[in-house]
Amino acid sequence: MPIALLALALSAFAIGTTEFVIMGLLPNVAADLDVSITSAGLLVTGYALGVVVGAPTLTAALGRLPRKKTILLLSGIFLAGNLLCAVAPSYSVLMVARFLTACAHGAFFGIASVVAADLVAKEKQASAIAMVFTGSTVANVLGVPFGTFLGQHFGWRSTFWVVTGIALLATLGIAALVPAIQQQDPPSFRAELRVLKRRQVLLALLITVFGYGGVFTLFTYITPLLTDVTGYAESTVSWLLVLFGTGLFAGNLLAGKAADRRLMPTIYVVLIALSGVLLAFGAASHSKTAAAVSMVLLGATAFGTVPPLQMRVLAKASDAPAVASAFNISAFNVANAGGSFIGGRVISAGLGLPALGPVAAAISFVGLLIAFYSGWLDRHGRPQDRDIAVAGAVNGAGAPAGPSAVPDGLPQPSAEAR
Repeated sequence: MPIALLALALSAFAIGTTEFVIMGLLPNVAADLDVSITSAGLLVTGYALGVVVGAPTLTAALGRLPRKKTILLLSGIFLAGNLLCAVAPSYSVLMVARFLTACAHGAFFGIASVVAADLVAKEKQASAIAMVFTGSTVANVLGVPFGTFLGQHFGWRSTFWVVTGIALLATLGIAALVPAIQQQDPPSFRAELRVLKRRQVLLALLITVFGYGGVFTLFTYITPLLTDVTGYAESTVSWLLVLFGTGLFAGNLLAGKAADRRLMPTIYVVLIALSGVLLAFGAASHSKTAAAVSMVLLGATAFGTVPPLQMRVLAKASDAPAVASAFNISAFNVANAGGSFIGGRVISAGLGLPALGPVAAAISFVGLLIAFYSGWLDRHGRPQDRDIAVAGAVNGAGAPAGPSAVPDGLPQPSAEAR
């Protein structure tokens, strides 16, 4: 794999850390800025909204620029946002800083996925995307626990200072290592938005929303589930989250390699496994050993969805990958927000914490059904549903347009992607 992917992965590590570390620092932030825990918790919501809004918006605004310059600008915005977090004098300034940082987050992962795919041969594209997202998984294993420890002992601002330093190193690494990728006649924003009219692109986004939505239906409330139902002490939960992060790391890499060989079968298998793990979690939560094992499996299957689902969107929008990829990052965050909301309604209805697992499994199973339908269209649908090169365009003979229809420097469709 090109060394440039390490620089992108380091940025992903900083992004993953700053996104999730705030959850462990909410009491510190609330006390320092004199706001309630509930108000501090809105910093998580504000960040998620920033990703949803910023991913397509910034990607579109910067779409005519060379991709390396785009990545550097996004890295600079992320760096500035974290610096503003570190020095924020008030809650409102911190909220604005978090939102700004999140806007760069969404657009970065969207463009970085395209850049990673451009850096390698087509049979290694999913693995390259997985390498970038590995930075985010390592953030969950190492960055978030260390950042939480740092913030609790030296003040929450110290965590953001460290993340700012890491972001600076990553930006310098991208400037030095990522090559200039030539784009011939990059499409306009309006042209890129037209990919959202394609049935297969919309289906790919829906697979992400529902397939991943089940994860956060359960995971949002994993701490009370492990303490109130399983019986673990609160101090033990952080170690269980390390197990979860280990599963994330393994699932991300393994699914990336599998998706390079057989994309749609990988999506089917991962979503089946994820639905099964979520379904079993309710029963497993009554046993400490079973719950610990389930945490590893949940992490593996949850992040095992990311490389193949991102690759599916790129395959179905290969003539306009940047905006489509960014919308898929937004779709992951819609899944996060929607899953959390549904999980909260399950608890409010008095169904009990163990009921979260079966409900989460049902949501991910809907994603699996959509994936089966999308795969069926690959084989039996209309020509525009089967062709993944350019909007289902057909040549004069009525056959799908060939790979030559794909602009240079964009991911080429593989037979398996169909």
